[in-house]
Amino acid sequence: MHRTMTLRKSLHSFNLMMNDRVDAPAETYYAESTQRREYEYCPRCEANLTLQKGYDSTLSYWICRGCGEMLINPEVESDDDIAWICDRCEGMLNIQPRFNTDCGVWTCTECGFPNRIDATEVYISDEEYQTALRDPYRGLSDEDVLKLSEYQDEGYIDDRDDIILTRHIESGRQYIRKLLRTYNKSVYAYLRDHPVLQMPLIREYYESDNCLIVIEEYIAGRTVADILEDGPMDNERAVAVTVGICEILNRLHSLPRPIIHRDVKPSNVILTPDDKVYLLDVNAARWYDPDKNDDTKYMGTQNYAAPEQAGYGLSASSAKSDIYAVGVMLNVMLTGCFPKEKRANGAVWTVIEKCISLEAGDRYTADELIEALRDLSV
Repeated sequence: MHRTMTLRKSLHSFNLMMNDRVDAPAETYYAESTQRREYEYCPRCEANLTLQKGYDSTLSYWICRGCGEMLINPEVESDDDIAWICDRCEGMLNIQPRFNTDCGVWTCTECGFPNRIDATEVYISDEEYQTALRDPYRGLSDEDVLKLSEYQDEGYIDDRDDIILTRHIESGRQYIRKLLRTYNKSVYAYLRDHPVLQMPLIREYYESDNCLIVIEEYIAGRTVADILEDGPMDNERAVAVTVGICEILNRLHSLPRPIIHRDVKPSNVILTPDDKVYLLDVNAARWYDPDKNDDTKYMGTQNYAAPEQAGYGLSASSAKSDIYAVGVMLNVMLTGCFPKEKRANGAVWTVIEKCISLEAGDRYTADELIEALRDLSV
């Protein structure tokens, strides 16, 4: 959702700042062509505005590239001390005929964009405005903010500020709070109401202007990525983990409307202390659509994403796309390397090779892969 950018910078206070200078009168700061050889300077940091890319002394306002101060052209006539800026074209709305701050929504006469005029969104600097734009909780209702306040954050996971370990204050239970910039909300809604075994339970979610805030079950354990830091797995354990992943994928792929995970990789698989397998993160997941021949948005992780996820081939992502990632991951668990770097030894390579076929139709289904892996241990 767009918000009207408003930067508080009164013309009066701007002139006062210029008057603080003793070496030149106020009116010469924005246009002092005679004294300073047609150079113009910021009254706050004294940066040369004339040399800043895009600067033009006829602009109604300018944000200094040096300090971020918003400088309103003294030639601009305005009834208040706020510069209301169009969210689309960044033109100054104050100078447009018949503009008033009581209109609620003002349609920019330059580009036609409807801007919300809200006095609660007044910023004293561009830096403050940009910070507000990045605020993951921006635009939440008071009710949603109140519900989120029931959780107390305890720290970041893997030093990521978008994955937070949090605790429900009343129950004392730990959860994971995720701030997702890429997501399919309908997938999260479905999984909240229809949990899938050995995937974290979705407790609740809230959509702000900037992201989806998800509260999900905390699974104690180690990711496969962490485990592989100690070296490759033995065949038996690697195969067992792969079978566990396939069992979860089979549940997703067998839903009335299948869900394609699209990001199976070691960091998204966690093993509990008793080696139970959990599949994490459906950030990149999408519903399977048999009528689509290409993904609207290409998603996945390099080396694990199937060719069709990167726009190659003649089909969109399908259940076979997840199998491709599983095959790559099995090779990594056994060798520590991607298949193109080093192949797994023995009969398991034949299974991996089929998983990573360039043609999706040549790959296993999840059920078929489980059967093939079990046949290896017979």
